[in-house]
Amino acid sequence: MLKKKLTAFVVTGLFVLTMWMGTLDAVTGQATTVEGNHWSDEELLFSPEQLDRMKIPVKAKGIYLTGWSAGNSNFAKLLRLVDETELNAMVIDMKEDEGRITYQSGVPLVKEVKADATTFIPDLDQLVQTLNEHHVYPIARIVCFKDPYLAGKKQEWAMHRKNGTIWSDTKGVVWIDPYRKEVWDYNIAIAKEAAKKGFKEIQFDYVRFPDNGKRVDQEVAFYQQNGKPKQQVIADFLTYAKQQLAPYNVYISADVFGLVPSVTDDMGIGQKWELITPTVDIISPMMYPSHYANGTYGLAVPDARPYETILNGLKDAQKKDAVLRANHTPTALIRPWYQDFTARWVRGHIPYGPAEVQAQIRAGRELGVDQYLIWDAGNSYSEGAWRK
Repeated sequence: MLKKKLTAFVVTGLFVLTMWMGTLDAVTGQATTVEGNHWSDEELLFSPEQLDRMKIPVKAKGIYLTGWSAGNSNFAKLLRLVDETELNAMVIDMKEDEGRITYQSGVPLVKEVKADATTFIPDLDQLVQTLNEHHVYPIARIVCFKDPYLAGKKQEWAMHRKNGTIWSDTKGVVWIDPYRKEVWDYNIAIAKEAAKKGFKEIQFDYVRFPDNGKRVDQEVAFYQQNGKPKQQVIADFLTYAKQQLAPYNVYISADVFGLVPSVTDDMGIGQKWELITPTVDIISPMMYPSHYANGTYGLAVPDARPYETILNGLKDAQKKDAVLRANHTPTALIRPWYQDFTARWVRGHIPYGPAEVQAQIRAGRELGVDQYLIWDAGNSYSEGAWRK
């Protein structure tokens, strides 16, 4: 007899919901508890299909996966790591750093510019099904305004110099102009598609302007800027994205520079903590110790002091949130990114492994921040940080 595992909410009293575990007969529809008892249709508050569409909070502890890792043999290894440890989430590229879509998309503009021409993930539906079967919380990462692919195909949407030529950063990367609403709608269309595919959270990354903000401002003529500051553009985009995605019952998260909680301005990139945190459900400061300049927080080499770096950064974030809440301004849940890579380019760096990863996690937990995400661009993680 064909049955499938079911988790449901059942009515056990006036406005009381209880988690129920059991099986559902695919032919008769009869729900059976693990103890062998039966629940009637009247007692089941939500069907499995309804549960799939519900917005249920999860204490996420996750790792980052490129589209390649999600679509090749590395996925099985990473899935085992999540299955067998406290990890329970995966952040997976849907739109990666070069602007390529990692799966076969149905978004018209994606098809027009052939942004999905490279196949990273052969079968996204199967991937999401596997994540669900393994109770892995799926987060769709969408890189927003660093999009050299779209900028090459839609050059009128790229950031332009004041002399009319296309601007690029110090690495030669062309960015899309965040002042253009067409770009907002493009990224949100991809987010909607990810939500329809079954992702429970949309994570917007590179939701900012290029760094070296003063130089950018001197060189770039933004599209219809009309005096609106960069920090307001980013906040407005996130507000608009959350409104557009509301019918899909997904959480909205945004990645910000690790120093954003500790500075008073927008760092010249449009990321101001006080404007972003009220607009999203989750805010993820990228608190990689290697990305803090030597001397930050009074630490000679922050990379060599992972525990202290995270502790200082999160304390600043919590202080800002306390001020906002005192003024009746909503704040997002803080879920930081931690480092699991060795930053050989940093003078005075240390090798990163299980102890350094755990030091960051411990710092967060001591402050009541028990959710986290772990970053390694190559997706090779220090398993000893979670395996005993």
